[in-house]
Amino acid sequence: MSTIEKDVSPVPTTNHAQTAQERVEELRRWREQIPRFAIPETTDATKRLSPAASVSPEFIELTNVAVANEAPLVRGDGATPALVRDLVSYADAYDPLADELEAMAQFIRYSTTAARNQAGTEALTTYELTKRLARQKKYAHLKPYVADMRRALGKMRKPTPEEAARKAADRAAKAAAKVAKKAARAKPKEPWADKTTP
Repeated sequence: MSTIEKDVSPVPTTNHAQTAQERVEELRRWREQIPRFAIPETTDATKRLSPAASVSPEFIELTNVAVANEAPLVRGDGATPALVRDLVSYADAYDPLADELEAMAQFIRYSTTAARNQAGTEALTTYELTKRLARQKKYAHLKPYVADMRRALGKMRKPTPEEAARKAADRAAKAAAKVAKKAARAKPKEPWADKTTP
């Protein structure tokens, strides 16, 4: 009687759910540590803030100087030039942090997709091996596994209606851009370019 020995890697003992929850709690503590931290009340709140938020720093400073030097421009409910400068300084300081967090979110999404890819690749390889072995008489007992795997493989995660709509909109935008690009290439040269004026 022979035994088949497998070189099996040790199973990681990390409790990923617990460590991920700890990271979430750390991020939530940042809410108290970041000054002026605000949560948008509506989905379009940032969009509504954008027009005034996009004025140039030069424009803001010119208004600060005007308010500091002209009494009629001072409003009882208005911010002082010092407060306005502090607001600009806050925005300048924390924008890079937001960029870093957005990049980190992309990297975490990539990491989770890579982990799912590796797990899926292992599963697909096992499936193919199981199918191949199940064709042999001595491994006929694997056929039920093949049937179960085949059934489960057909159950792909369906996109939500929002994801489906976004993908459709992206495809339509790409198609429109492609058509516009082709139309621009096919555009004939202006006839006036070769003519001389009388």
